[in-house]
Amino acid sequence: MPRKNAFYAQSGGVTAVINASACGVIETARKYRGEISRVYAGRNGIIGALREDLIDTSKESTAAIRGLASTPAGAFGSCRHKLRGLEENRAEYERLIEVFRAHEIHYFFYNGGGDSADTCLKVSQLSEAMGYPLQAIHIPKTIDNDLPLTDCCPGFGSVAKYVAISTKEAALDVASMCETSTKVFILEVMGRHAGWIAAASGLAAEEEGDAPHIILFPEIAFDRDKFLKRVGDTVKNQGYCVIVASEGTQYEDGSFLAESGLKDAFGHSQLGGLAPTLAQMVKDELGYKYHWAVADYLQRSARHIASLTDVKQAYDLGEAAVELALQGKNAIMPCIVRGKGQRYRWTIGEAPLEQVANREKKMPRNFITGNGFGITAAAREYLEPLIQGESYPEYSKGMPKYVRLKNVPVPRKLDTDFDI
Repeated sequence: MPRKNAFYAQSGGVTAVINASACGVIETARKYRGEISRVYAGRNGIIGALREDLIDTSKESTAAIRGLASTPAGAFGSCRHKLRGLEENRAEYERLIEVFRAHEIHYFFYNGGGDSADTCLKVSQLSEAMGYPLQAIHIPKTIDNDLPLTDCCPGFGSVAKYVAISTKEAALDVASMCETSTKVFILEVMGRHAGWIAAASGLAAEEEGDAPHIILFPEIAFDRDKFLKRVGDTVKNQGYCVIVASEGTQYEDGSFLAESGLKDAFGHSQLGGLAPTLAQMVKDELGYKYHWAVADYLQRSARHIASLTDVKQAYDLGEAAVELALQGKNAIMPCIVRGKGQRYRWTIGEAPLEQVANREKKMPRNFITGNGFGITAAAREYLEPLIQGESYPEYSKGMPKYVRLKNVPVPRKLDTDFDI
C-alpha cells in the first residue's frame, strides 16, 4: 500500500483547548502507523500548506505531544487567512492539492470555526474534481459556541468557566467598595453575533440580586433608555451594578455599539471599545463612578482554569476525526451530541460540512429572560455541565508548565513559491 500522510492545521482565534484536539489527532494517528505514516502540521495554519511550510510532528517526543493537552494557544501557529470561493481564487486550492500531492498527504484535518468548515468542504470538493484522493475532516473549535449541529464547541466551556468565575470574583470586589467608591463595573467579553459567552456569566448568580445584574446579548437589540434605567434601579436596590456585555451588542438596526469601521481578514467588522462606550453612558446620564475591563485574549487563553469537560471533548473530537477518516469518511465534522436525562452525558456524532459551513448558531430566545438582561433556567441547565471539572496543568516554581514544541520543518519538495 502507498504511504499516506496526514495534514493538520489550526485556524482562526486559538483557545485554551485547541492543542488538546491536536494532541488527540497526533496521538491517535500514531496508533495507526500502518495507515498513517506521519502527521504534518501547517506552520501558522493553512498558510503553512500554501507556502509548503510544514512541521513534522514525528520529531516530537511522546511526552511533548501529551503536554499539548494542557497547553493553551496554538502550538503550530494559527492564522486568519480566508480562502475565497473556488471560482474567485482557484489557484489557492490547486496549490493546496499540489503541496499535498508532493508530500503524499491524503488526510486533511482542519481545526477551526465556520469559515474553516467552508474551506475544508471546498478542498474536499476540489480534490474530488481533480481526481486526487483526499479525505477532509473538520474539527470544531470556537469559543463563540456558534457552530451548528454540535451541542457545544471545544473552547467554549473553558471560556464560560473563566467568565463566570471572573464575574463572581469581580462582583465581590465591587460590592465591598460600592459604599464610597465604584458603583458600576462593566466586563466586555467576546461574541460577535452570538451571546453564549456573555450568557455564561449568568452562572455566577446563585441567589436573587447576585451579579451579573445586566447581561447584554447580540440577539437582543440595545435600548439605551431601558439599559440606563436598569443600571440606576440596580444601584439603588443593590448598592452596585455589574454588567457583562458581549462585544457584538447592537442597536435595533443591526449596527454595533462598538464598531470601528475596520474589517478583519475574514471580512468581519472589527469590534472594540464597547465597555468604555457603555461606561461613558453611565457616567454622563447617572454620574456613577465606574470601572470596566475587557476579557479579550485572557478569556480564551486561560488554560489554568479550563473546564475538564471542555478538555476531554476537545481531545475526543481530535481522536474521532482520525478514526472517521480511517473509516473512509469525508467532508464531515465530528460533533458533540448531548444525551437525554437529568445527568449530563455526551457522545460523538458526525455532521455534513454542507450544513456547517458559514452558518451561525445563536442563543435561543427561551435562554434569555423576558426583559432581555439575564439567562433563564433553561440556559443554566444547558451551560452548567459545560464548565464542570478542573484540569489544572502541572506547576513549577509557581507557574504552569506549558509545552514548547521543536516544530522541525519538513524539507520542501516543490521548486515554486506561492504568494499569499
